[in-house]
Amino acid sequence: MDIRDRIKSGIFYFDGATGSVLQEWGIRPGELPETWNIIHPDKIAALGRSYFEAGANAVSANTFGANSLKYDGKDGRYALKDIVSRGMECAFEARRTAKSDLVQKDLYVGADIGSLGKLLKPLGDMEFERAVELFSETISIAAKCGAEYILIETMNDIYEAKAAVLAAHECCDLPVFVSNVFDESGRTMTGSSPLVTTTVLTGLGVEALGANCSLGPDQMLKVLPELYKNSSVPVIFMPNAGLPVTRDGKTCYDIDAVTFGNLAAEAVKKGARLLGGCCGTTPEHIKQMVLKTRDLALLPVIKEIPGLITSGSVCVSFGERPILIGERINPTGKKKLKEALRASDMSYILNEAVTQEDAGADVLDVNVGLPELDEKEMLVSVTKELQAVTTLPLQLDTSDPVAMEAALRIYNGKAMINSVNGKQEVMDAVFPLVKKYGGLVVCLTLDESGIPETAEGRFAIAEKMVKRAEEYGISRKDLIFDPLAMAVSSDNKAGRVTIDTIKLIKNRLGCLTSLGVSNVSFGLPERMLITSVFFAMAMEAGLDAAIMNPFSTDMMKSFKCFLTLSGKDENCLGYIDFVGSLPTLVENTAAKTTEATNVTSNSNAEKNEVSASEKTGVTNASPLYNAIIRGLSEKAAAETKALIGACDTMEIVNDHIIPALNEVGEGFEKKKLYLPQLLMSAEAAKAAFSVVSENMPEQTAKGPKVIMATVKGDIHDIGKNIVVALLKNYGFDVIDLGKDVEISAVTDAVVKYDVHLVGLSALMTTTVPAMADTIKAIRELGRDVKVCVGGAVLTEEYAKMINADKYAANAMETVRYAKEVLQGE
Repeated sequence: MDIRDRIKSGIFYFDGATGSVLQEWGIRPGELPETWNIIHPDKIAALGRSYFEAGANAVSANTFGANSLKYDGKDGRYALKDIVSRGMECAFEARRTAKSDLVQKDLYVGADIGSLGKLLKPLGDMEFERAVELFSETISIAAKCGAEYILIETMNDIYEAKAAVLAAHECCDLPVFVSNVFDESGRTMTGSSPLVTTTVLTGLGVEALGANCSLGPDQMLKVLPELYKNSSVPVIFMPNAGLPVTRDGKTCYDIDAVTFGNLAAEAVKKGARLLGGCCGTTPEHIKQMVLKTRDLALLPVIKEIPGLITSGSVCVSFGERPILIGERINPTGKKKLKEALRASDMSYILNEAVTQEDAGADVLDVNVGLPELDEKEMLVSVTKELQAVTTLPLQLDTSDPVAMEAALRIYNGKAMINSVNGKQEVMDAVFPLVKKYGGLVVCLTLDESGIPETAEGRFAIAEKMVKRAEEYGISRKDLIFDPLAMAVSSDNKAGRVTIDTIKLIKNRLGCLTSLGVSNVSFGLPERMLITSVFFAMAMEAGLDAAIMNPFSTDMMKSFKCFLTLSGKDENCLGYIDFVGSLPTLVENTAAKTTEATNVTSNSNAEKNEVSASEKTGVTNASPLYNAIIRGLSEKAAAETKALIGACDTMEIVNDHIIPALNEVGEGFEKKKLYLPQLLMSAEAAKAAFSVVSENMPEQTAKGPKVIMATVKGDIHDIGKNIVVALLKNYGFDVIDLGKDVEISAVTDAVVKYDVHLVGLSALMTTTVPAMADTIKAIRELGRDVKVCVGGAVLTEEYAKMINADKYAANAMETVRYAKEVLQGE
């Protein structure tokens, strides 16, 4: 049976851990597990065989860390092709030789794809396409060796997961399963919730998704309901065997096989269909999981999920209330934006984004179309920059399919796509992009015959587009129709036709609707009077989204009043808050432009538009403080330069930069902000510090020294790099020894630089012993040195066992410990 059919027909079992088992079998500290495919193929085959004999349907080859960053065939290193092909051979040998009463009828062998250990830009230094390339190399080899599925697991970043999924889809036609790592707050390292991950991954067309690693089964059960209720594909549940503990001097995990099986049964009752194990699990854990769950009834897979779009960390759901799409990043009728686009003035564009977010926009429209610009290059550039400073989802607005695909490809999340229409050639150009990358696509109710004058005519086009989309495998939940607002100044029935079209689409098709409302008032005086009332009429008719100016007081009045009067504003709190802000709102948006507009049927520009260029993000805070909070590096540097001369350099640091970093850090620790905001604020602070450093005496430019290193055998330096960035921005002089660091390199640096704090990081289970050996060597120096450790595989108890002074659960905790130890704070 094809594995795609098999996972839909009943419960399905993956294998358990590899690294922690190899640790039991004597793998040396720092030795790469994948090398055992060549050095000890008999043991790798035996491990796979034991999982099949325990009842697993699928064994994933020992290729989790196999990529050309590790295995390039140079300087005595193994070649990637050899590592992957031998790993696949071991898995096939395991299947061929498996014999026991629990061996399943249908057995499968797949490729295991793990994280590259690098953060992608803008949070890290790896380009998105480079990640796709690296994943493609490994997956292509595995596919040629006969892999029957691709398991992409232990993903901390949905953006990296997207790169891996695209790589898999582009180099083979195998089914793709994706499993993410969630922490105790229910988010990934980069801040994605289960709702965000399921929305993005189902949009990309994966066959199953879920969670693995990091948490034990009891903790992962808390995440499972959110995964199940928001997924239209089967859900994966592959927890660790609890947390690592020390027993008789050995590292083990605190959940035994029987308990693991019982908790797996609870997972099935909460919606899981694909079960397996991660760190600390053994063939016995998988056996008990099979015995405890094989006779359980399964919950049905939910078929339809309401219209959703996301950024990397925020999901916007359509249908509950009207969604506001900020229109200001669109050059039509906006002279200043045109100038900014021509000059590649990202600072202006980013400010338009963050101020619209502050004003209440839920989504940002992004249109950079000017005849003299390379639209593809500009749309990609602006999309990347915007996603670095705002968490709002974006509406990618272009009529050029080439530019559209380029932006969709690098977009972090599931975008809103503006637009497609009823013309056959346009549908055939755009719908394949929606199918490949996912997205909620705006469907304009026009075709080769133009824009129908009647509601029935526009509905007929919408109906045609639904059928064509379904032929491409696109659900109507991913379509949102624009019934087109035409100017009532030229046709006094235009407004009524648009309203009637909204009702027809909602009632007959059950689809979402969106509208550029401002076109209705084109050519009339005091346009906002007409536009705001029309907006209220459209919302009452069922409008789900509007492209509008969030700085228009009249439009926001209509919106807030509609929510209150339609029962969508509990206790009228939203309305009361809005009214309370009106004096401030008017004061902050006092400037209006009188630029002439050239409004077309799909334009959303107002003749009199409100400028928000100077609106700040934080009330009563300095512009520099605001810039750092928002992660605006260029603005932070500019504001620092403006303060130089007016303030002492240390006053700038202590009164502006550090307080901003502290606010972001506290928000991160309280789970109100997430890693992207933390790192982009750190970049903005770095830009400010750079200006300060140029204007302060050299001897005062650096603080206490701290050594940072990822231990021997571990090439995953994401966590270490995050800590390095934050320590530097808090004024510490960081000596970054890099990744895969020899023990002697750490101890030599401690002596050379007379350092009193060392930070060590490890992500892999198999490299934790190297961390213990490094700490032991530091202690043998007999110097006053504190050691702080962190990493996904560590716990506070384990840190104490290996004689570390501090276990830091996150980057900010490391910073606070450094301040305590080295600065007495």
